[in-house]
Amino acid sequence: MISDDILCQNFKAYMLLERGYSENTRIAYLSDLVRLHQWLAEGGYTLTMATPEVLADFVFQIHDIGVSQRTQARIVAGVKAFYHYLKLEHLISEDPSMLLERPAIGRSLPEVLSVEEIDAMCATFDVADPLGVRNRAILETLYGSGLRVSELCMLEERLVNLADRFLIVSGKGNKERMVPMSDTAVRWIEEYIAVRDSSYSAVKPGNEAYLFFNRRGAHLSRVMVFYIVRDAAEAAGVTKTISPHTMRHSFATHMLEGGANLRAIQQMLGHTSIGTTEMYLHMDTTRLRSEILNCHPRNRGRG
Repeated sequence: MISDDILCQNFKAYMLLERGYSENTRIAYLSDLVRLHQWLAEGGYTLTMATPEVLADFVFQIHDIGVSQRTQARIVAGVKAFYHYLKLEHLISEDPSMLLERPAIGRSLPEVLSVEEIDAMCATFDVADPLGVRNRAILETLYGSGLRVSELCMLEERLVNLADRFLIVSGKGNKERMVPMSDTAVRWIEEYIAVRDSSYSAVKPGNEAYLFFNRRGAHLSRVMVFYIVRDAAEAAGVTKTISPHTMRHSFATHMLEGGANLRAIQQMLGHTSIGTTEMYLHMDTTRLRSEILNCHPRNRGRG
């Protein structure tokens, strides 16, 4: 097995001789690769052992500590270039960086789904199958409450109040916030809970608190949720490039179009700065009202 040090040196030669990267790019990518190597080593991984979930956690940590979007984009680009090289050299069979997303730089507008596209995606799930019920509940929760994918994966059942239609999530910096739920999300979570215990494997120790599980009884990973959303979009014929975060963008945009107050949307999304939320203002110029739940399409007779 080739050592990580040798892999880094070979990648350095590849960038110069085969890709023709500039000196600044080579230096930056190697520095980022060292950062990844050190982070992986702390968890007992080598560079070739990294999985999509592990790389996603690495990128999430880089984002969470406040690294600028431009630097995040460069780090992701370097990681993807490295694993592309390993794949070309047949040093790995699958590229674990394939699903990594580069953060948008500047004020480019996020991709947004229409209500009709979301309805079409939800309709692709076979709700006669418990797995289809779970996936419908996941999509409705992402769209109905605007959660980050990490917040959904770590959502604890005790913090979901179905009777009063709200849930409590722990967001960035471990800050908790209360988020209202749509009627449709409540309905499908209830459906999921009703079939979950009899349809899935025994819950793995340490995972008992979570709401959503995979077939093996462990809480969901971000990558698995990405596949659920992507596959539903493909099955529905949605051609936009989307991810679980697209559901969050769509939630915010549809709330604003429905008349929700920008400050209320900020609190729902868990944005520290109102400036982050203001990107959604391009979608609407009408007067903003204060009511939240009445503004979401899922509470106006849809779904």
